[in-house]
Amino acid sequence: MIGASPVMLEVFEKLRRFATVDAPVLLCGESGTGKELAARAIHERSARAKGPFVAINCAGLPPSLVSAELFGHEKGAFTGAVERRIGHIEMARGGTLFLDEIGDLPLEIQGHLLRFLQDRRIVRVGGRESIPVDVRVIAATNVPLLTAIRERRFREDLYYRLAVLTLELPPLRARGADLELLSQAFLQRIAAETRRPIEGFEPEALEAMRAYPWPGNVRQLIAVIRRAVVMASGPRIRLQDLALEPADLVANDEPLPPRKGGRRTTGGSEQEKELLASALRRSNHCVAAAARLLGVSRVTFYRMLRRNGIALPRQTREDDS
Repeated sequence: MIGASPVMLEVFEKLRRFATVDAPVLLCGESGTGKELAARAIHERSARAKGPFVAINCAGLPPSLVSAELFGHEKGAFTGAVERRIGHIEMARGGTLFLDEIGDLPLEIQGHLLRFLQDRRIVRVGGRESIPVDVRVIAATNVPLLTAIRERRFREDLYYRLAVLTLELPPLRARGADLELLSQAFLQRIAAETRRPIEGFEPEALEAMRAYPWPGNVRQLIAVIRRAVVMASGPRIRLQDLALEPADLVANDEPLPPRKGGRRTTGGSEQEKELLASALRRSNHCVAAAARLLGVSRVTFYRMLRRNGIALPRQTREDDS
């Protein structure tokens, strides 16, 4: 994991602390923020590091097979069960089981998982033997589980079993200068993989990347850089190589997150004000050009100006329209 921002230094400190104990962990955060990487970091620094790390995406399992995938099954337990098969929980014995998208686990399976967390024993589908399994559970979710509890989609007792230790992974847009660190690291790796002589980013490309809210977070950043490396015709990534579409922007309705210690408001933020002021200076106060620098539409740019209380000279508005 890469990062030097205060919010990520906090994350790293918690990961180190979590690795020293054997309690369940619940990782929260938007999709693409690196929850599996965080789970692996905890595992690799823990006393279970020599054991297996087994990851399973609860959202990707067919409902009819969730129980068999988690707990395993005996021969003849159901049509197609031609032999005994151990489940992911047993596969992780002595190590760590990572349950991604835990909020999508069916309610009936949640009860079985709760019993395992309480007793540390499982019963395979179609079996009767109670099998002890020593494994640490780390779960992750990108949906608010407390809301799911209120909507009766997630068991409250399971939530408190999983959330002994909790960690919120910050979105990329809240990580400040980490964006450039990550971008350069991914660029070097992808350029080496593809054998392309790409050295860095043009200033306009970096400016657009700083302004972009990255709804897909680090996963999206990697995909954008991979595409840009393929499309680049010179030694540096240009703005057009990134292909950041204004239609994809979340910024047209959401302000950038406040700085650490600040309060979330319905207005803008100092970071967003700085980006707007910089774009206006570089474009000689031409709104259309400033909007292009930030990779947003003029309508979005005007909305961002209003949100941050920035007024343009009357003549500038008339000329640009």
